[in-house]
Amino acid sequence: MIFLLYNPDRFFNSVASMKSLSIILFLATLAVLGCANDSAVKFAEDGLHHATDVKGACADANAQPSSLCAETVSAVFDGKGVLWITWVNNDHVYVQSSGDKGLHFTAPVVVNSVAEKIEAKGEYRPKIKLDAKGNIYLTWTQKLEAKYSGHIRFSRSTDGQQFSAPVTVNDNLDIISHRFDSMAVGKNGEIFIAWLDARDVEAAKKAGQEFEGSSLYYSWSDDGGQHFYPNNRIATHTCQCCRLDTAIAPDNTPVIIWRHVFEGGIRDHALVKFNDWNSPGDTHRIAQDNWKIDACPHHGPALSIADSGVYHAVWFSGSSTHQGLFYAYSTDAGRHFSTPFNFGKAGSGHPHVLALGSQVNVVWQEFDGTNNVIQLIKSADDGKSWSKPEMIAQTVQSADQPFLLTDGQKVYLSWKTQQQDYQLKLVGE
Repeated sequence: MIFLLYNPDRFFNSVASMKSLSIILFLATLAVLGCANDSAVKFAEDGLHHATDVKGACADANAQPSSLCAETVSAVFDGKGVLWITWVNNDHVYVQSSGDKGLHFTAPVVVNSVAEKIEAKGEYRPKIKLDAKGNIYLTWTQKLEAKYSGHIRFSRSTDGQQFSAPVTVNDNLDIISHRFDSMAVGKNGEIFIAWLDARDVEAAKKAGQEFEGSSLYYSWSDDGGQHFYPNNRIATHTCQCCRLDTAIAPDNTPVIIWRHVFEGGIRDHALVKFNDWNSPGDTHRIAQDNWKIDACPHHGPALSIADSGVYHAVWFSGSSTHQGLFYAYSTDAGRHFSTPFNFGKAGSGHPHVLALGSQVNVVWQEFDGTNNVIQLIKSADDGKSWSKPEMIAQTVQSADQPFLLTDGQKVYLSWKTQQQDYQLKLVGE
């Protein structure tokens, strides 16, 4: 329950806010009473999220769109070393590119010409990927009228200037939860999209049955996103409020990692490698953290697969025996993982990992009492040994989660702070 009282990515936004303190005390009271649940956590998330007033041009709905006003930014390099970013402003998704590693950007291009409510904070964010031919693919979560409901939306472009009309990827169109999507693009341009889906929860309710957590569904396209195959299920009983991560294995099949609800209400992490694009493989548990919690951690894992086939995973746990951030690697396609390495300290969160050859980099957030801090550790031997933590960025402002990118040669930190420029910083060769 400690994590619910001190969730770093939300506390960061509220250092000087009495409203935030009230919410934290509210959750503390619930914890003492033993009645903290998903709704309580969501209440706290919403309150902490709005604790910092938005000022200046970002409060003007008629102002020109700017990434300065975005809470989250997602980024990727194309095959030519051009950086592409996507973000949300006033119910529209925008895309920009930079040919000089983020020093200058093209003018924002709107993706969805018709405005729609979009989730774009915390574990939610629009996603952007490119294929080998330079085609651009975007996903995001459209926010619907019912609480926690949403649709997974998709758009594509061949030139970064004109985008297709958004389509809904989930073929169940009930006003329920379809959210926390993740996307990966295969070597031949296959587009894989997975998300957390509540259709099985609703079916169980109608049958008078209980259903713990949510389900993990996916769809994919082999024609550049012009059409998607019918939705299929990967797993039932997944944690319903944590980001997913996907990667493409060397044999050009999708691999997905998520927080699962194991027997007894244990919310640890699981991984599935697909046998082919139509066939999910077996579910493998990454570690035995044994975090039993009937609430939403809002803390998803991250995955990177090296060209050598080594899988690298990072995650957060709040169990009594395994607390903080962890890293592990697998040399047998995710069937078994190494003994987890515990890194970071109290108040750490949202780790991200990137492998480039045998070089592995991990970044995460920390709060030092005044600043939001981004820490980095490195390994030169496929994760077997690690450098000491190095502080590579900090801000007194509220901040987005850190991510790592590569242009194929070097590794960069991708980061966004409140009402400040997007940052791309070199962290490794």
